[in-house]
Amino acid sequence: MEECVDIGNMLKTKNKAYGNSVFEPIGIFAKTDWENQINTRIDDKLSRVSRGSEYPGDDTILDLIGYLILLRVGRKLYAK
Repeated sequence: MEECVDIGNMLKTKNKAYGNSVFEPIGIFAKTDWENQINTRIDDKLSRVSRGSEYPGDDTILDLIGYLILLRVGRKLYAK
């Protein structure tokens, strides 16, 4: 359970640092909605996992878990 708390804390910290950019993207270059942007990030993380190419200093699995949780949260908050 400690791992779940750690993931929750990471998501809160990143949300504070990035200003809720996951659910309220500024859309300067990417013109898609938040859900498609999260899906793109998930694809990027899965690509790294499948290729075994971890970026130095990153934890791709942790990032992937975070994006999957954000996708679930967003779907509940912004149900279509």
